[in-house]
Amino acid sequence: MPFEKVAPKMDFPAMEREVLAFWERTRAFDRLREINAGKPPWSFLDGPITANNPMGVHHAWGRTYKDLYQRYHACAPWAVTTAANASMANTGRSAANASMASAGRSAANASMASAGRTGWGHELRYQNGFDCQGLWVEVEVEREFGYKSKRDIEQHGIDKFVEACKARACKFAAVQTEQSKRLGQWMDWANSYFTMSDENNYAIWAFLKKCHERGFVYKGVDVMPWCARCGTGLSHMEVSEGYRVVGHTSVFVKFPLRQRKGENLLVWTTTPWTLSSNVAAAVKPDLIYVKVKQGDQFYILGKPHFANPRSQPLEGDEKKNAPPLMALSAMFKNNGDFEIVEEFPGEKLVGLTYDGPFDMLDGAAEARGAHQVIAWEEVTEKEGTGIVHIAPGCGSEDYHLGKALGLPRIAPLLEDGTFRPEFGFLGGKRFDAVADDVVASLKERGLLFAKEKYMHRYPHCWRCKEELVYRLVDEWFISMSWREEIMNAARQARWIPEWGLDRELDWLKNMGDWMISKKRYWGLALPIWECHACGHFEVIGGREELQARAVKGWEEFEGKSPHRPWVDAVKIRCEQCGGEDVSRVRDVGNPWLDASIVSLSTMGYFRDRAYWEKWFPADFVVEALPGQFRNWFYALLTVSTMMTGRSPFKTLKGHGLVLDDNGKPMHKSEGNAIWFDEAAEKFGVDVMRWLYASTPPERNVLFGPKHCDDVRREVIIPWWNMYRFFCDLAAVDGFDPNVHKAKAEERTLLDRWILSDLQELTRVAHEAYAHFDVLRFCNEAKRFIDDLSTWYVRRSRRRFYADGWPTDKRVAYATLYEVLASLNRLVAPILPFLSETMYQQLVFRQSPGCAASVHHTAFPAADASLIDRELSSLVQASLKLVSLGRAARKSADLKIRQPLSELVVATGSAAELKAVEVFKDHLLDELNVKRVTVRESVRDLLRVTAAPNMKFLGAKFGKMTADVKKALETADAKEIALCFDGGRSFLLHVGDTTVTLDPTDVTLARSYGETYAGAEEGGTTVLIHRVVTRELRHEGIARDIIRHVQNLRKESGLDISDRIVLSLRTESADIREAIASQAQTIREETLAVELSDAPPGADAFTARVDLDEGALSIALVKA
Repeated sequence: MPFEKVAPKMDFPAMEREVLAFWERTRAFDRLREINAGKPPWSFLDGPITANNPMGVHHAWGRTYKDLYQRYHACAPWAVTTAANASMANTGRSAANASMASAGRSAANASMASAGRTGWGHELRYQNGFDCQGLWVEVEVEREFGYKSKRDIEQHGIDKFVEACKARACKFAAVQTEQSKRLGQWMDWANSYFTMSDENNYAIWAFLKKCHERGFVYKGVDVMPWCARCGTGLSHMEVSEGYRVVGHTSVFVKFPLRQRKGENLLVWTTTPWTLSSNVAAAVKPDLIYVKVKQGDQFYILGKPHFANPRSQPLEGDEKKNAPPLMALSAMFKNNGDFEIVEEFPGEKLVGLTYDGPFDMLDGAAEARGAHQVIAWEEVTEKEGTGIVHIAPGCGSEDYHLGKALGLPRIAPLLEDGTFRPEFGFLGGKRFDAVADDVVASLKERGLLFAKEKYMHRYPHCWRCKEELVYRLVDEWFISMSWREEIMNAARQARWIPEWGLDRELDWLKNMGDWMISKKRYWGLALPIWECHACGHFEVIGGREELQARAVKGWEEFEGKSPHRPWVDAVKIRCEQCGGEDVSRVRDVGNPWLDASIVSLSTMGYFRDRAYWEKWFPADFVVEALPGQFRNWFYALLTVSTMMTGRSPFKTLKGHGLVLDDNGKPMHKSEGNAIWFDEAAEKFGVDVMRWLYASTPPERNVLFGPKHCDDVRREVIIPWWNMYRFFCDLAAVDGFDPNVHKAKAEERTLLDRWILSDLQELTRVAHEAYAHFDVLRFCNEAKRFIDDLSTWYVRRSRRRFYADGWPTDKRVAYATLYEVLASLNRLVAPILPFLSETMYQQLVFRQSPGCAASVHHTAFPAADASLIDRELSSLVQASLKLVSLGRAARKSADLKIRQPLSELVVATGSAAELKAVEVFKDHLLDELNVKRVTVRESVRDLLRVTAAPNMKFLGAKFGKMTADVKKALETADAKEIALCFDGGRSFLLHVGDTTVTLDPTDVTLARSYGETYAGAEEGGTTVLIHRVVTRELRHEGIARDIIRHVQNLRKESGLDISDRIVLSLRTESADIREAIASQAQTIREETLAVELSDAPPGADAFTARVDLDEGALSIALVKA
């Protein structure tokens, strides 16, 4: 079928919607799966997206990676993927990463010859995942219902709440499915996995049972981060996600020593509420302490703390906006005269007893006889007073220190964060609302020394955003005493970026035991049945085991999902004491357990072990880096190691965060959040996908109008314009790729060069895609598109305008067609919509019987016989010379449209000298000069002046500076420049002394007089003759006129091949002379069959433009 013309302005989002409809209508995805059924498997494991809200643009980055790598492997040659897998298998971190430069290259080269013979395409599972359970969903449902606390949930019914959570997950899974389709993501949407499924939950039961069988599951008492609003503890993983800068009231408090009247320990805390539960005061034995006398009181504190300046523990703008902190010495000074009367090591304080700050409260009664000074090496010298207030019931470090020393544990808070009634005036009040009450009480009793606002990073609930508190609780844990096994599994995989493995190993090495319980409702029902009669607990490994062990409640549970409250009805018999009323603990699981099992549950580990072996371990997983080292990556590795002893993935790729155009995090509250639907319709998803694919994965991507416009301007529009240029001409000329072919010997140097570079790009594409380095391909593809547009197409444009089908025109068509069709296939994994649109016109319409979609075709193999690296080197050398020539023009303020008489090239590069010889005509045309002159040197034309850089010179030479400056005035500036250009210092004679000048000491100014302007780079100098004669000026005017006529042609909607009748009218004598002398050029360039100064007719397209020489009226009509 003949080519059709392309709309001059494309609505890309509308085009993408048309492609989506085409894929749906033709069952394109299903057809691809049919094509690849039974081929070698390639396994991708999807990290589940949380089905809780519509997608934002931040979700689209990872999903773009997931889609583009699957699209590549669905159509990749087996030779490439087999070699790539071999280079990465069981090689460990360094070998796997080192393979990218060598093994990958050889694999790609091997594909050049063998890809077609050995086959292409892989069978994929295409299984998407939805994360459904946990606080992220619960918090949103609570908001919908207007719940304020857990009490509301229980009053209205846990069953109703859990069903609402399920419904919300299903609702937003459907929303995200449609959004992912809009992104162009091809997945088996009807077979997505849901972490709330029975299969997934029972699979986690099996994992926990195996942990229990190895002795790793235990119930522990500890002080844990606690969210009072959500009423649950948070694991170390979760806490790390929620730090925010807040200001707290910090207090300096006197602890009166019992044995020494008038002497006080000076203690500092940023959590005044914890003083209610103080048990001890800790000092560092070898730290020097001072006793400060002020009035009739003595204060004991660390010597460094007394003297050192203090600052808020923040960075950047956060620190800049925080109020300054007063040094302790200044605080004493504000209170009057003082003196240091004694210095001594902290060990002398150990064992002293003191009166606690709130001993009068009934809740603190247990601590009244326990207040003493203890030794602790962890006391810091950087902040505080050197004496740390210890409350084992209110802080994790305090708890473990108290446990080791046998100190009492006072737990003052209830589940909702309020004080127990026995804490007197604090009773019933929330921990974060009592600072003023505590301060008032301390002040009233003479115990308050000072207070201040202290800004620091403090943990908040990662879901509801409320401030956390540390609270003594019972929780369930998995011991990490077997962490080395997990670390070994992590080492089996390849990590991208490479430092990801080090980050993961560091987390595994230093993390505490995994807290797996939450005192919530919607989540994995921990399969732990605890006997309250004897304390024995058991872990049930699955549904069948639970049914076999049940003694009550099975009928009530039968047919329900294994969630609260239904599974709570089932009772079992205690194997230790025989009790028959053993209930499941009410806790649900840490939500990262849900996604931890998917390498087993989604691949049929418990149903079809042979099927699982086919797909395990996954060839590839990819997720955002921040947080996932301690979340999904860690959880996935932990479960897989326990169950299989192996890493669940061969390659893991991580990526950064999505920030706004200004580099700030996106938040709804800041008004800079961009939702996916909005971005898709405003920018188009191909633009988004290229932006993500072309960003270094370890960095954050800046997303917004500016960066999306950059992609559109630098990649999408140039690519589309070349496609449009070709199709419009092909439609007019009737080009048929099956008829108008080119023989190798007919191709010009430019044709051979662009085809050679295309093969190199194809080779790079295989390396990049196969080794998960799409950034490398994007960089090379962008360069190729630029070279294709600004060099090949522009240099070949006239070849397409010839009448009939002369050889040069036919070869130009055939070459550009081959390049466009091949390049379109290479970018298809990244730009699936644009490439589909182009494929339908370029290939499908022209080749009856070919694949219906570009995504059904084999990824092209590079043709080694077409690669000519010497020719490519020559072209790159010529491009460098053109770039320098343009820079020289710019330095002289001479537009490229103004013809000049001469270009001078001075270079020692053999490639550049040959480029001048081979591409002389191209250089003349591109730089609009009449001749090219090659010289060994332009030193005789160079003028250099040297001025002293006083900023550096004065600091370097001191009193000699004036003499050095005077000597520099008579020095040979050209010699100085020659030394600096050669990387050498210049020796300057100053009287009887010789001094050394470096490039920073001297400011050099170079010029080539009134005749030439120049630019240089890497030993190559290019000059342009800057004198413009009358004849040259007329040519320049004509070029300006041609540009304006072409703009009017475009605005008038004329086809690029339409002939016109042209009228040019002006009052400027210079412009009239230019038109007269350049009439033939103007006619040829504008396709004008007639040129006159006649008045325009009524049907003419007209424009009035201002040239430097005067106004010009343009009128044209189609001939």
